Amino acid sequence: MLLVQKQHVPLSVPPRATVALLSLRQQCRLPTTRLSTTTAAAGSSANRAPFAVEDYLVATCHLTPAQALKASKVLSHLKSPSRPDAVLAFLSGLGLSDTDIAATIAYDPKLLCSEVERTLAPRLAELRDLGLSPSQIARLVLVDPARFRRPTVVSKLQYYVPLFGSFENLLQALKSNSYLLSSDLERVVKPNVTFLMECGLDACDIAKLSLPVPRLLTTNPERVRAMVVRAEAVGVPRGSGMFRHALLAVAFLSEEKIAAKVEFLKKTFRWSDAEVGIAVSKLPLVLKHSKDRLRRMSDFLITQVGLEPEYIAHRPALLTYSLERRLMPRHYVVKFLKANGLLEHDRSYYTAVQVSENVFMEKFICPYKEAAPSLAEDYAAACSGEVPTLFMFQESSMLGLSSV
Repeated sequence: MLLVQKQHVPLSVPPRATVALLSLRQQCRLPTTRLSTTTAAAGSSANRAPFAVEDYLVATCHLTPAQALKASKVLSHLKSPSRPDAVLAFLSGLGLSDTDIAATIAYDPKLLCSEVERTLAPRLAELRDLGLSPSQIARLVLVDPARFRRPTVVSKLQYYVPLFGSFENLLQALKSNSYLLSSDLERVVKPNVTFLMECGLDACDIAKLSLPVPRLLTTNPERVRAMVVRAEAVGVPRGSGMFRHALLAVAFLSEEKIAAKVEFLKKTFRWSDAEVGIAVSKLPLVLKHSKDRLRRMSDFLITQVGLEPEYIAHRPALLTYSLERRLMPRHYVVKFLKANGLLEHDRSYYTAVQVSENVFMEKFICPYKEAAPSLAEDYAAACSGEVPTLFMFQESSMLGLSSV
């Protein structure tokens, strides 16, 4: 009787997986659409062809043929679609689209071998107990499906979420460095965090550093200590307000590369040893700027604007602004206003550059609408890059103003 029953009522999902899915739906109210579809597809005939993993990956998981070929190499032991069907139902129940599921399976084909009842459903329950919503859990799966199903993911989230301030901040960091979920908390991550806090950084600083320097927390603690030494070597002591920026500038740079960049700055901006030290201590991130950008900045500020190298060294913030959208247009406005007696000569170019756009308009454009009717229009054109080199104003003929 049992053989007859199996022939006429083929099951696409083993009893254990079925129980798991029913239990999972009770916890999360997961939809049954995908399970129904896959069950119907599986119930064809008792004499169907042997399970073809590669075909299943293309037809059911929506992988490309190339992705399916690669993934099938680690799934060749599968003899039935029952377990993969249960996993697909689980992922669909989390709210993942077919496209998301395809990307997840392509990234981690072994996920299809997971047992929903023993692995995925308990992990889901644990993460929900941490306060994560189904959509947040789904996004975590997309970042690293392999780590999601490991028990250690819970303890790591318990540590990371307070450190980064929120799950959203952590998720952003995970997108840059999924190793956060695989690195050893006790031997690597926690010692790095403790040391950085001893250097004067708080949790917010560390979280901010972890985005542009994603491997900071997961690298060998000795390397982190070496980074701190290099940051101090460029003139920024630990505990100072600029220390985080100095660490960001020198992270994963060798002493040789830092020394070469310092020499380049000295040559390009005609700085002395003391002047380059002042500039780097005030703006450590100048070490990250490309050589081409620095050359163009030097040529404009020294050659065209006429600023002294020492003046720039004490005001390195000038090097942080866009040359085309800020430095050049505002220089032309200030030059025009001074040349036509509309602005006092003691009003510095640096003042005009560092103020916000609203303040610049209020102080340097709006007061001269009658004297220079086209000033605002020409400035806007210059900022958009339409006339970066031919900055010509249509001056008021009554005032007899000459063009720049």
